[in-house]
Amino acid sequence: MLFASNLIGVEINQQGVVFAMTGGSAASPRVERVSSAPLPPHTVQVSLREQNILDPDAFVSSLKSAHNQLLCKSSRVAVSLPDGVCKIMLLDHEGRFKNRQEGLDLIRWKLKKSIPLDSADTQLDYQQLAVRENGDLALLVAIASRTVISQYEDLITQAGLSLAGIVCNTFSICRLFDSRLSLQNNCILISFYGTTLSVVAFTDGIPEFIRSKDLFGTAATDRRVYMEINSSLLVYKERHPDQPVQSVFCVAAPDVVQDFLELVAESTGMTPTLLETKGTVLPGNSAPGDQVRLFPYTAAIGAALRRA
Repeated sequence: MLFASNLIGVEINQQGVVFAMTGGSAASPRVERVSSAPLPPHTVQVSLREQNILDPDAFVSSLKSAHNQLLCKSSRVAVSLPDGVCKIMLLDHEGRFKNRQEGLDLIRWKLKKSIPLDSADTQLDYQQLAVRENGDLALLVAIASRTVISQYEDLITQAGLSLAGIVCNTFSICRLFDSRLSLQNNCILISFYGTTLSVVAFTDGIPEFIRSKDLFGTAATDRRVYMEINSSLLVYKERHPDQPVQSVFCVAAPDVVQDFLELVAESTGMTPTLLETKGTVLPGNSAPGDQVRLFPYTAAIGAALRRA
């Protein structure tokens, strides 16, 4: 299946914005071009509750600059944000929904005591992952501040871009490597991307456990990372004692990846498999093909592979 049009993936973080334009087919995606633009210090802060963009003019200027570098007519973008901008949870729901609005209403009611935001400012979305054998729905739920998300939406539009959707980096990474992860019965993906450590456990390609934590100022190979991985795995095993892990996959920056693999091996007692961006997408004539230059665009590429 060919992509209907070139969808541009955009990752926004505190250091800058990166763009990745994709093409090809769903089975064989290709990166056509990439671009980036830095953000001045203190332009963006990652927060669940507070406004993230402190300097709107600088933010819009960087978006326009990175987009202009692509030299393409398309302005349709899917945006990937740091995990700290939203709260992700997995939820099982008894029964079916009549429609999407009923689903949103029932989920909001079920989670009313655990939503970390004021109810009037809560933006909630969900995705159905699977139907359990007992008929329950396995759901992925995302909760964010309406004020925070609206600011991103408004300024992205102000930059002349058409927004196809917003997702967090962990799921952009999962989407990029879905062809590998979906082949495993029970596996865990451990990634250190930007400043965020994520641990996602899958059963038959469906997430069963998710934990992500921003570790700003902490190196990927720091002992604290080891302890956080151990803590996440302990919680996972307590919740799913009958699901033995068959394989472990890792994602990390090229300059630290070998030490990170050793840390994960020590933590899990298993030999992890490295997932590399360069092995998942084909490079176009105007895109880098080596892992060192391609890795910074990992989340942007994953966002661009969104089917929309």
